[in-house]
Amino acid sequence: MRRFIFKCFRYWHTIRHLKLVQIFARAKFFLPNFKVHQVRKNELRILAGLWTKPAVRSPRMVDQNTFNFLNETHEINRNDWNSSSISKLWLYNLHYFDDLNAYGSSSRSDWHYLLINRWIEENLPFKGNGWESYPSSLRIVNWIKWSLNGNLLKEDWVNSLEIQVRMLSVNMEKHLLGNHLFANAKALIFAGLFFKGKEADQWYQKGKKILEKELEEQVLSDGGNFELSTMYHSIFLEDLLDLVNLHQTYNHELLNGLEQKIPMMFNWLKTMCHPDGEISFFNDSAFDVAPSVKEIENYGVKLKLLELSSFDNKRYLVNLSESGFSRVAFKDVVALIDRSSVKPDYLPAHAHADTLSFELSLFGRRVIVNSGTSVYGNSEERQRQRGTISHSTVVVDRENSSEVWGAFRVARRAKVFNSKDTDNGDIITLSASHNGYHRLNGKPTHSRKWEFSNNFLIVYDLISGKGSHEIDVVFPLHPEVKVFDINEDMVVLGIFGKKINVNFDGNGLLELEKSSYHPEFGASIQNYQLHYRLTENLPISVNTRISW
Repeated sequence: MRRFIFKCFRYWHTIRHLKLVQIFARAKFFLPNFKVHQVRKNELRILAGLWTKPAVRSPRMVDQNTFNFLNETHEINRNDWNSSSISKLWLYNLHYFDDLNAYGSSSRSDWHYLLINRWIEENLPFKGNGWESYPSSLRIVNWIKWSLNGNLLKEDWVNSLEIQVRMLSVNMEKHLLGNHLFANAKALIFAGLFFKGKEADQWYQKGKKILEKELEEQVLSDGGNFELSTMYHSIFLEDLLDLVNLHQTYNHELLNGLEQKIPMMFNWLKTMCHPDGEISFFNDSAFDVAPSVKEIENYGVKLKLLELSSFDNKRYLVNLSESGFSRVAFKDVVALIDRSSVKPDYLPAHAHADTLSFELSLFGRRVIVNSGTSVYGNSEERQRQRGTISHSTVVVDRENSSEVWGAFRVARRAKVFNSKDTDNGDIITLSASHNGYHRLNGKPTHSRKWEFSNNFLIVYDLISGKGSHEIDVVFPLHPEVKVFDINEDMVVLGIFGKKINVNFDGNGLLELEKSSYHPEFGASIQNYQLHYRLTENLPISVNTRISW
């Protein structure tokens, strides 16, 4: 009975944040509308300008029947498009057709012709993974981009494409909203300009109405995407560049606000990168899903929407105030700090319990990290990777700071308050608190302060409240970091010949534990975590000095 009550309570704290449209749309979405005409109604529109080669991803085809997604390789035969022995996410990637526009795609064009033929023949209309709205959206865009890149779509392919768009147009993912609905609307825009006719115009207008609304909501005032994932931010930014490219190609007026959002979003993305030029791992993030940051930048430059940029080595603090992230840099140090609450309330699908975590690079190398994302789906490993224990922050009583559960759900969420900054010349200080552990006895509050200079960082953790609690200060280390001398309150780390001293001040015990780092989907690399643990009555303070 107690377990049932807890489950109901957790569902309530999850569902109460949803929008009404999501609740009503969920019932409709799981009864998809298959009443779509399969007769050709639209012609192809004549190009009015030049298509610019877009950003590219890594190739995914090993040979004409073999694919590598998520660091996992399978040969696909006729009945494997919906195989129960292969993960849903892998099969979704199979149906995206990303390889059509990947690195070196022209050398695999013969494979691509065969693949499109196979998809049409082996995926009967309205059946299987490939006809679900999200993979349909990405595939529609990829087929059109491939055509605009100079490849000829055969007549029966164009007919199939039209049916796919028609199916999508009556099965939009309003129960999910966010990046899924945006992808649906983008596909309608692409189809609305690629085709010509009354129906195509309706697709375009429907996509335009959604996108203009979503642009205002999904792009925050500081340029961040509202899901606060650097990976999904990159995908969203690529989407915007594709939309500009498409409208220029057909000499069509841009969507309201589209062009203005792109520099803002790129500045946000650059701010959230390490000195190695790639994204940090806050919330669901990993490499090699979106195009690289450099690819996105080059794409924007070719479209004359961005200028090549770089950060210098001067001391500075950048606050992405609405997103809740900050970047601190000196000559030898770059830190990225998370003082954000779970956002948006109605769509926390890609949120991690990582509140008040941070990532630290020294001498251009990553040292302290969040652990990344390698899996989706409802599994223990997915829970661990989303959990507080996989992030550089404080765990109280072995609980998560936000109640992440299922594959993409969050019940009670940490709220951040009292964010403050001071810049005193040689020292930059940031601080904040969160209430994510108030659901525990004694209502523990975690407050953290970071004090930076060019040769040290001091992290001050205070857990206030009442009662006795187990406190675990966690610092996951990048796999390249070497661990040397360690005792109960200090450790010496090494990164490419440079030594880093980490000293803990508190009543706890320092332990080194093996863990795993997940820079890509399907990738798990052994690393180490520093744990400083103690169990005492609150308030408890732990100060960590990192010097180099």
